[in-house]
Amino acid sequence: MITVMLVDDHEIVRAGFRRLLDNTDDISVIAEAATGEDAYSLYQEHSPDVVVMDLSMPPGVGGLEAIKRILAVAPEANILVLTVQECEPYPSRVLQAGAKGYLTKRCAPEELIDAVRKVYHGNEYVAPSIQKELDGKKASKLNLLTKRELQVFTQLAGGSSVAQIADSMFISQKTVHVHRSNILTKLELAKTSDLIHMAIRHGIVEA
Repeated sequence: MITVMLVDDHEIVRAGFRRLLDNTDDISVIAEAATGEDAYSLYQEHSPDVVVMDLSMPPGVGGLEAIKRILAVAPEANILVLTVQECEPYPSRVLQAGAKGYLTKRCAPEELIDAVRKVYHGNEYVAPSIQKELDGKKASKLNLLTKRELQVFTQLAGGSSVAQIADSMFISQKTVHVHRSNILTKLELAKTSDLIHMAIRHGIVEA
């Protein structure tokens, strides 16, 4: 039996994935986490065969950081990312961090089941559309952003205020403004509304 831990901050999403995976003959969901912090601690408690990990989490430890923390204590961990993030630089950063697979939430139920099995058996699985982009598409302008700038970009695009971003990232509001200015310059954008439109086009946030 392949044991799985689900990591997603939406309970209804976890319930749907649990029902799907538990209905198979060879997969069983043994743990669920709603935050990156919980994912890290529950992994050590349950040692699941596969972790199905979302990237977008509440303020704190995000999906990418949770992946790094888990792999730091368990290099053998099989982590499959399942996210709404469809565009670079997310797939590259996740795979470089050591995840074994990358799926988007547009995938068919059968594809998720197949990916869990393949990752469990030591194979990588990347959604065909993502793999095509990784193989043939020029790097997105988002690759120009530093890790910190990408965090600010994502939160601005999601509607967070400068004060909220400063609090969640433990930096000053002045620093957030500096990051915002650098982001607009690197992406050749004029204002925050342009940034939001770009994020929607790249699937980073939903319209």
